[in-house]
Amino acid sequence: MSENRLAVISIIVENREQSPKINALLSEYGIYIAGRMGVPYKDKGVSVICVIIDAPQEVINTLTGKIGMLNGVTAKTLMSKK
Repeated sequence: MSENRLAVISIIVENREQSPKINALLSEYGIYIAGRMGVPYKDKGVSVICVIIDAPQEVINTLTGKIGMLNGVTAKTLMSKK
């Protein structure tokens, strides 16, 4: 497996019914997660989640892709250069 990268996955949840699926995915990849913060933004009716992950790039991309494929959920990754 390739070398680990540090990344932040930013998730915007517009469909709160997807929350159990998001939590299941984050639990599945929990061994790589260094921290997470979730903020409900009631004025806009969305939730914002930031996940700090230390994992091989393939794992980061897979998790981001799986989350981003959920209906009403957007996920983007910012990766360290090292």
